[in-house]
Order: sequence, then structure tokens, then C-alpha cells
Amino acid sequence: MWMIFAILSAVFAALTSILGKLGVNGVNSNLATAIRTCVVILMAWGMVFITNSQKGIFEIGRRSWIFLILSGLATGASWLCYYRALQIGDVSKVVPIDKMSVVITILLAFIFLHEDVTVKSLLGCILIAAGTLLMTL
Repeated sequence: MWMIFAILSAVFAALTSILGKLGVNGVNSNLATAIRTCVVILMAWGMVFITNSQKGIFEIGRRSWIFLILSGLATGASWLCYYRALQIGDVSKVVPIDKMSVVITILLAFIFLHEDVTVKSLLGCILIAAGTLLMTL
């Protein structure tokens, strides 16, 4: 089931890039990010209430709060940079560089989460990096 959600995530991320590029035209990129974020907030809280998950907020521990807040700050910074890059650059060049996050994530997972780096994942990272370089030249 995770694979289906991962594929859907990729499809929606692709739509995000195209729709974002069209939407940011003539709009301040920070304002565009704020508008997008409001929509995401409404959608996320809507899902919380639809699934009746709101009671779980009181069960979240301090450590989880800290990391969720830090993750939110990282997401906000990413989105602000992404929308500015979309505004001034070509989608076909911005998106591959943005997807270098896969390589960086695997590296950080190895360093901080002590996850294994297999030959297969290392080769994949090299190919992603090479493909990104090729696409952005």
C-alpha cells in the first residue's frame, strides 16, 4: 500500500510544480507560498477531522513536538526557496535540482538515523546526481 501512496505523492508533486509555475507568474513568490500553505493547512486539518484524529494531539510527546516543528520550519524554508526558484527558473531545471533531496535524505539518514546504505541505494544516488547534472547543464 505504501507504494501506491508514494506513486500518488510523485504525481501530485509533479502537478504541484506545473500548477505552481503557472500560479506564481506575476505574483510575489513569498505571497504565492503563503497562499499555497493556507490551502495545505485547510486540507490537512480537514483530513484530521474527517478521520476523527484530532484527539491524538494530546498524546504527542515533547520530543515529537520539537521534531515536527523543526520539520515544519524545514518544509517552509524549502517551499519558499522552491517557489522563488520556480518563479525565476525553468520548471525542467528547478524540479530535478529539488529532487536532489533524495540523495541528501539518504545521506542524512545514514549519518543521523544510522540506516544502511546499500550498493543499490548508492548506485541510485549516483545516477540521480548524474541525471540532475545532465538535465541542468
